[in-house]
Amino acid sequence: MTSQESAKASPRSPRPPAGGLCPAVRARYWRRNLRLVVSLLAIWASVSFGCGILLHRWLDQWQVPGSGFPLGFWFAQQGSILVFIGLVFFYARRMNALDAEFGVQEE
Repeated sequence: MTSQESAKASPRSPRPPAGGLCPAVRARYWRRNLRLVVSLLAIWASVSFGCGILLHRWLDQWQVPGSGFPLGFWFAQQGSILVFIGLVFFYARRMNALDAEFGVQEE
């Protein structure tokens, strides 16, 4: 029996949708994921670009307590990195909750 004949003889059973989600639920999950990613990227961009570059002169009128460094300089050098690390942890926690809500969490 050739491969074409065997394919005709045994019909394929329908495969479950990816992740076990139907297309409508998967689209809703993906939209919520994208909304979270875009929101967090906007926060990171505003902190790193806004505070570190655009507003640094205005922020320089304050100093980081205990260091003496101007706040604008601190955001440009370290603040945006620390905010990014915080956003990564927030994203991981929020995605775990979103996965659990949609029933696709890891074990």
